[in-house]
Amino acid sequence: MRQSFANWLALAVATVAAAAGAQDYPQRPLRMIVGQPPGGTTDIMARLVASKLAERLKQQVVVDNRAGASGIIGANLVAKSLPDGYTLFMAAGSFGAIGSLYAKLPFDVSRDFAPIAFVATSPYMFVAHPSVPVKSIGELIAYAKARPGQLNYAASTPGSVQRLSGELFRRMTGIEMLYVPYKGTGLLMPDLLGGRLQIGIDNVMVMVPHVKSGALRGLAVTSARRSPVAPDLPTIAESGLPGFQTTGWFGVFAAAGTPAAIVKKLNADIAALMQQADVRDRLLAQGAEPASGPPDDLRAYLAREVAVWGKVIREAGVQAE
Repeated sequence: MRQSFANWLALAVATVAAAAGAQDYPQRPLRMIVGQPPGGTTDIMARLVASKLAERLKQQVVVDNRAGASGIIGANLVAKSLPDGYTLFMAAGSFGAIGSLYAKLPFDVSRDFAPIAFVATSPYMFVAHPSVPVKSIGELIAYAKARPGQLNYAASTPGSVQRLSGELFRRMTGIEMLYVPYKGTGLLMPDLLGGRLQIGIDNVMVMVPHVKSGALRGLAVTSARRSPVAPDLPTIAESGLPGFQTTGWFGVFAAAGTPAAIVKKLNADIAALMQQADVRDRLLAQGAEPASGPPDDLRAYLAREVAVWGKVIREAGVQAE
């Protein structure tokens, strides 16, 4: 009991001190935690934002990769950090699903984080290996229905939104496809390119180069609108499955209790850098679209993601592997 009170008191003192120092923020380098290893889309986004944010804050923003457990290790580090604005978290789409995938998280996604700013959105793409005789989502549905259980698909890690997009697709179409688990995009791509996997679902940034080379066949994107990097590719909704929409997203969070003045400053700075021409051009070239808005927009978006993926996970019986 005494230790718990001491911990609470230390946190309270630190919070008051942080609030008092908000007007002078920042006075030292910041850390941006990424829950995935270097080289992935979340890491790329974090490094872009960190470098540009450092220019605006006149302080170094160090990207710190804490990979493992579907991003839980990195997220927990932020949730347990002092709420002083010096430890940030670059969250991605799976952040809205982990609460339903894991029964005992060391934090609450909705309660233990302070939304700072939306960064970008990026659709996923359904692709087929050329050995599969389908050129559209409609043809894929018909082909799969005629061969129940004979098609396989892979989509990043088991708890990813890419994989959950596949489950949502299966439930909306009534088809049977076997999900093949991998520990990341880098591991599944050789099997997909080699034809050992038939259908793949991943970020457009990952899939577009292989579609352009002819190694894979693009079928559709998952967003509400067509992607600027693959404008000839229809959405799944316009391919005969109205209402289907899933989108990858990136957003910056801090620990709950971060002073409002610091949240406001970071939100304004991140929103401004996302409007810089060089940042917009770099994102659009990779299939991502800059996003912005007040922290409450990110909070509301996360709440919708938690609800949507919680329903899919429960109904499909998806489990973390």
